[in-house]
Amino acid sequence: MLKQRIITALILAPLTVWGIWALSSPLFALILALIFSLGGWEWARLSGLQHTSGRLLYAALLGGMMYGTYLLLQQESWAAVILVLALMWWTLALMSVLGYPQSSGLWRLAFARGVAGIFILLPAWAAMVLLHREFGPGYVILLIMLVWGADIGAYFAGRAFGKHKLAPRVSPGKTREGVLGGMLLALAVALVAALWLKPAGNITAFLLLCVLTVAISVLGDLVESLFKRIADVKDSGDLLPGHGGVMDRIDSLTAAAPIFTLGLVWLSR
Repeated sequence: MLKQRIITALILAPLTVWGIWALSSPLFALILALIFSLGGWEWARLSGLQHTSGRLLYAALLGGMMYGTYLLLQQESWAAVILVLALMWWTLALMSVLGYPQSSGLWRLAFARGVAGIFILLPAWAAMVLLHREFGPGYVILLIMLVWGADIGAYFAGRAFGKHKLAPRVSPGKTREGVLGGMLLALAVALVAALWLKPAGNITAFLLLCVLTVAISVLGDLVESLFKRIADVKDSGDLLPGHGGVMDRIDSLTAAAPIFTLGLVWLSR
């Protein structure tokens, strides 16, 4: 499994970085929408839609909502509303993780899980589109590197030092030591990025935002684990050898992107 993960990552990582850097913002938004629509296809199964027609309809609905959101993003006021709604959703998601399994009653309804998928995917897509357009591709790459760094650091630190479970009822494999290892590696990435990007404003505040982003990314992973546990599936899909499905690769990003973008907007004022 580790070998498959490494091979897949070696193929996808350069393509991802190249795409972010080379594509114009509108084309980036389109390609990202296709990727997130695949995530929607997978989420439909977690929502209880097992038939192909239902899953296609859910992915198409998400795609249509992304198009409508893209039009709204041309207005600064609507962009702020979308990011604040994302913050409200992830607050609710945190409460669901902390309260599991008592909090799972609502999410056992297929309709509720379907709505949750929209709140997870749509604002994250919008945040990354805004990030690319307003701050540049370097910040999108930084966001992804923070999430990847946290994931890699957590994997190896957890295997080497993991003893204390982070959220055993939701994701038994995650440990506090793993999260700490991931945050340390991500902080190193942030320090290098600060020298490269030279962000405006207080550098300490920027680094704190990066740390907060990584912490929130863990919530994205835990929330998907919660919904997979409710749906009684191991992976969201099998499109990526060694990594599971698309949702299994972007789950942390869905939580991290709105927070990182909102934080940058606040720091730039």
